[in-house]
Amino acid sequence: MTTATTPAAAGALSSATPAASAGARTQRRRRRAKHPVAHTLLYALCAIWVFPIYWMLNTSFKTPADIETTTPQFLPHPFSVVNYIDALTKAGFVSSLLNSLIVTLGTVIVSIVLGFLAAAALTRFRFAGRRAILIAIICVQMIPGTALLIPLFLSFKSLGLLNSYFGLILAYVATVLPFSIWVLRSFFVGLPDEIEEAAKVDGAGTVRILRSIYFPLVLPGLISTSVFAFINAWNDFITAYVMLENQSKYTLPVWLVSFSTNEGTDYGGLIAASVLFSLPVVIFFMIVQRNLVTGMSAGAVKG
Repeated sequence: MTTATTPAAAGALSSATPAASAGARTQRRRRRAKHPVAHTLLYALCAIWVFPIYWMLNTSFKTPADIETTTPQFLPHPFSVVNYIDALTKAGFVSSLLNSLIVTLGTVIVSIVLGFLAAAALTRFRFAGRRAILIAIICVQMIPGTALLIPLFLSFKSLGLLNSYFGLILAYVATVLPFSIWVLRSFFVGLPDEIEEAAKVDGAGTVRILRSIYFPLVLPGLISTSVFAFINAWNDFITAYVMLENQSKYTLPVWLVSFSTNEGTDYGGLIAASVLFSLPVVIFFMIVQRNLVTGMSAGAVKG
């Protein structure tokens, strides 16, 4: 038996939708009216956070004379792209960009694979010493990265891993892997055991279960850990500066130092290069932002 929608009911439904929207807007206005101080403070904090980004973009389009003036200019006049031309044509930009891409993508891929397998092993399998491994991961994550830099340098030197992509990727993976394991572990803990049992009844092996069942379910967590690994490897300066000796292997953060010489600092080129340096992170974040919030907050599956 089917129920037909009469024209009167359809009209009532269509008129109720704008009314519901208007009611929701009214409720939001009332909530804002109840907390004017909180909203004003929130807007002020957002303005403080956004202002340095705006000022960097504003300064990147100024002429060198306007950059060094003591009178603030909130809009570039005249509008100039000479700083971006200097940054793009500066020696080492292309090679440093390629180096950063190689190291960052390598770090993201290796950290995701290892984090996924480690989190699966620590949650879905039972073996001796599992709790001790989890405690060790927490302890390692609490140690500041700078405290491990010199021991890491000496270890890599004895192993011949200095001034190499593999060595730098390995150093970054060691930094982001504890975080990746803990984020992914929360997803695996929320998965019901019946999923794995049903897959085994159907004849699926461990590899098939990991690839076809667990991987899609923990994909939001993988996206979150990939963002963390990407930002950590892309923005890092101190580790790359210590581990790399040859300028041909320099990444973009280390290359930015070349704008400061004994003759002075090219602030226009440095700021324009910083804007270009920030673009890949912004683009990557925009691509994965839909799943980022889910990956950071979710730890279970929906039934």
